[in-house]
Amino acid sequence: MAEKITEKTEVSPAELAAVLRLSGRRVRQLTEDGVLRKNGNGRYALIENVQLWHLSATAQPVDEEDLKMEKTRRQSEAQIKASKAIIARLEAEELKGLMHRAEDVAAMTEDLVYTMRGALMALPGRLAVDVAACKTAVEASNVIRQEVYKIMRELAAYRYDPKKYEERVRQRRDWTERDGDDE
Repeated sequence: MAEKITEKTEVSPAELAAVLRLSGRRVRQLTEDGVLRKNGNGRYALIENVQLWHLSATAQPVDEEDLKMEKTRRQSEAQIKASKAIIARLEAEELKGLMHRAEDVAAMTEDLVYTMRGALMALPGRLAVDVAACKTAVEASNVIRQEVYKIMRELAAYRYDPKKYEERVRQRRDWTERDGDDE
């Protein structure tokens, strides 16, 4: 035997959607807009919400300005949601190492430039004694050339290291290795 519907009868969002012939999404939207009211337990008082729905459906139509404002509000909400989705996707790609922020790439490039600068600045001190011992300009030129080639080989051997980027991201976000563990 079916239960009697009373003032205290509560229904789930899906049941209310079926009674009002709406989608669950529309019920959630009407709840967010303040047309429908949820109880503290996430359920709906059936009679109260049917009456609220009826009042909103039979209410006087709003003026054109209100319609434009509502349309603008919904468009803004949609843009905000789309922006948040893009940000979440980009952050996920960053965490996977598929994308790097320009600031991280610039910092890593700067590190490489400073390393090469240091190697070049140290060159005169490293070669002074060897070049001074050379008898001819050709011999001195060969000593210098060999050291420059050594620096160029080091530069050519530079490889992308995803762990260095990951470490930089963690530092920027002020994370520690422990924060990444599932505890």
